[in-house]
Amino acid sequence: MRSPWQHPARIVPLAFLGAIAIGTALMMLPAARAEPGHAPFVTALFTAASAVCVTGLAVVDTPTYWTPFGHVLLTVLSQIGGFGIMTLATLLSLLVSRRLGLRGRLMAQAESAGLSGGNIAAVLRRVAMVMLVCEGAIAVVLTLRFWLGYDYSFGKALWYAVFHAVQAFNNAGFALYPDSLIRFVTDPWICLPLAFGVLGGSIGFPVLFELFREWRTPKSWSTHTFLTVAGSLLLTAFGFATFLAMEWRNPGTLGPLGVPAKMLTAFTQDIMTRSGGFNSVDLGQLNSETIAVTTGLMFIGGGSASTAGGIKLTTFLLLAYVIWAEIRGEPDVVVRKRRIAEETQRQAMTVALMGVALVGTGTVVLDALTENVPFDKALFEVTSAFATVGLSTGITPSLPPSAQVVLVVLMFCGRVGTIAVGTAIALNTRRRLYRYPEERPLVG
Repeated sequence: MRSPWQHPARIVPLAFLGAIAIGTALMMLPAARAEPGHAPFVTALFTAASAVCVTGLAVVDTPTYWTPFGHVLLTVLSQIGGFGIMTLATLLSLLVSRRLGLRGRLMAQAESAGLSGGNIAAVLRRVAMVMLVCEGAIAVVLTLRFWLGYDYSFGKALWYAVFHAVQAFNNAGFALYPDSLIRFVTDPWICLPLAFGVLGGSIGFPVLFELFREWRTPKSWSTHTFLTVAGSLLLTAFGFATFLAMEWRNPGTLGPLGVPAKMLTAFTQDIMTRSGGFNSVDLGQLNSETIAVTTGLMFIGGGSASTAGGIKLTTFLLLAYVIWAEIRGEPDVVVRKRRIAEETQRQAMTVALMGVALVGTGTVVLDALTENVPFDKALFEVTSAFATVGLSTGITPSLPPSAQVVLVVLMFCGRVGTIAVGTAIALNTRRRLYRYPEERPLVG
């Protein structure tokens, strides 16, 4: 008889808890801290959780508080977190397909962009290869820019490039600069590679694999790939336009910049809301309207089986299709002439409502534990933690330890919660031999 702890929905949280525990112990080593002595427990816990959950929120100044050894630990933890998240999400989807019947398994395989459950080692090799190639390409561009454009020594340029490339593709967002990317706000050779790295990591491997094979024939894309690509394009365009319009004259953000720099900054910052965590402007100076829009985009997040957080693009768009079908009185939810299963609709609703509950509860608790923190900034910080984005208006370092622990819990729940809940629902789905009488309570 299989132990209940071997259930995939329990394995993922336990694996991440173990990684966070080991990371915390390592970050508490005196060798990881620049000043004498070891880091306080909450500081080490927050930093390790932020790295393993690829969030990027920080309670201390990353470049000065931690030693080079600490920076290497951050790189390793972020890589493990990013690689583990994507592979575990993919492997769990394969486990789900094995529990289905032959017909359901074939349908699941078709909708997972052809990732075969028969050769898991091949899947892992492909995931690792894509990750290393993307990070390597970003690192090459950044190395040349740091070396030739900023007079870094080659060794320093290479290290800074590798560190930020890993952070970008894994959507972690830690930076070796106190101001993140603000000093590079007008430099496209720094901002664009990191932005495209974040975008690539947030798409998800099933989509990347299918796009590599079928990029010339969009009509043959799976429903999942269509929703992810369409959602990414729509939200990127919406975020870019709204950020540009709302911050155009803001003297604390886009106001002093020229038109090309404004376009670059708006695009970079829009992509970073996907889950990137870098910022090229002072987010504490954003208009309240921009904070509200950014909070919403962070909550949605990126693609499934990716390094991005949030409720995911497919969840958001599926709920939009559900609402549209209900408004039109359609009996089925249809996407590109494909009927969406009721189980998938319920799963999307569950993930979204759990996200709302976590963010709402976290904001109330954070507000109760702090003083003089505006509600919109508290909501922004909580959403950033839940969606593992890492953007901050600057209040996180000044929060009391109890509030920082709340953010740690939100980072953990946001990173592994949706994967675990979705898998648990799928694995526990069973066909009943009976149905209860129908009842129609009043709604609305």
